[in-house]
Amino acid sequence: MPPYPRLDIDAFSATASEEKAPLNGLPEPAAHPLAGALLDGRRDSERSAWRTLAVLVRACRPRQWSKNLLVLAAPLAAGAIGWPGVAVRAAGAFVVLCMLSSATYLFNDVRDREQDRVHPRKRTRPIAAGELSVGAAIVAGVALAVLGLALAAVITPGLAAVGAGYMAVTMSYSFWWRKVVVADILAIAAGFVLRALAGGVATDIYLSRWFAIVTACGAIFLVAAKRYAELHERVAPRLERATLRRYSLRGLRLTLAGAASLASIAYVSWAFTRPSHLLWYGLSIVPFLLWLARYASLADAGAAQAPEELILRDRTLLALSLVWGLLFLGGVYVGH
Repeated sequence: MPPYPRLDIDAFSATASEEKAPLNGLPEPAAHPLAGALLDGRRDSERSAWRTLAVLVRACRPRQWSKNLLVLAAPLAAGAIGWPGVAVRAAGAFVVLCMLSSATYLFNDVRDREQDRVHPRKRTRPIAAGELSVGAAIVAGVALAVLGLALAAVITPGLAAVGAGYMAVTMSYSFWWRKVVVADILAIAAGFVLRALAGGVATDIYLSRWFAIVTACGAIFLVAAKRYAELHERVAPRLERATLRRYSLRGLRLTLAGAASLASIAYVSWAFTRPSHLLWYGLSIVPFLLWLARYASLADAGAAQAPEELILRDRTLLALSLVWGLLFLGGVYVGH
């Protein structure tokens, strides 16, 4: 058989290899520079959005949300937290108060941004530091206020009314009451009372007069202690509160003593009206009184400017809070 067929096959194989070799040797096509730029821009945009969100959350002062746990006071004191739907409505009230309080913090920081910029501590607030624009803060504040009131109305119309009252009190404080001696303390104390009232309204639990008196006097005690600590520190006159120069250490001491005394009398009176739970509630009087005394001593040392931080930082206050809570809840859920 002639060798031509094999030669043809070999020739074909050689030709095929020659045709394929240049193709295999070609470099990979380079990525288009526009596609890389678009991808980098998208990543930068996502990072910027997350940074803005983080700054906005910080401007909402999440550390202050611990104050809104007062909404749990009424259902816990009534022993109703385990009733059907009560825990869910109380949690909803907590979220509502967090949204509304954050809205007021944003509005307040927008108003005080120039003064905060020269304050040794407040200058780090996002709006004062220029990390969050005034426009973005106002839009976020309005959105939080509207959504918070809408959620409150879904839970119960009464909660929406209390939420609106809370907004009215806190906003009027930012614009007017903060400049009026005594009225500034009462306005902030009213905010604490409205938080506790919100928990009762949301869960449909009646608040006794003893509960209202202890809450109101305790709130006045905390706010007066804050003013005392601020006056004790005495920052530069142009940086301090407008009303602070019109307070005196002696007057604030009397306010502290009066508020603590009324709160103690009301708590003891309430405890002795519960004979079936007297052992637990009677024992809870001891850490309650010691807590007030400890807090007053810290305030006298000028350490009560931030109540929510002081309570979590001081081990004695934490221990007394824990002991009181266990005894009180023992009276509610265990005592007979």
